Amino acid sequence: MNKIANQFTSIEQVTKQYLNQKNPERIQPQGLSFQDILQQKQDVSESSELKFSKHATMRLEHRNINLSEEQSMRLENGVQKASEKGIKESLVIVDSLAFIVNVPNKTVVTAMDQEESGDNIFTNIDGAVII
Repeated sequence: MNKIANQFTSIEQVTKQYLNQKNPERIQPQGLSFQDILQQKQDVSESSELKFSKHATMRLEHRNINLSEEQSMRLENGVQKASEKGIKESLVIVDSLAFIVNVPNKTVVTAMDQEESGDNIFTNIDGAVII
């Protein structure tokens, strides 16, 4: 190092001179890496149960629709089948109940019974599963 001309041959020399550090250490991340955290979040979302949107919950309450345990299991099975076929927005029919489901998010968007689906017209879906 030529101190007269302030010429340094390496970044370590600059660090020692101006930051008063003899051996700069690389900062090591503590805890989990980003990849580990991302994988954990993906595992949780993949294994999560079927959710109901606020709108769907209100529809179920307003229409006095109560799903039995067996119907809930069949609905989840229908969503799983829709996912396996690559469906994004699905109509899932369980008995006389119709559900519009966002399959990637595993979220029921709306629900109706046979009386409410009288027109038998469903829009913005790309597949249907009848269980």
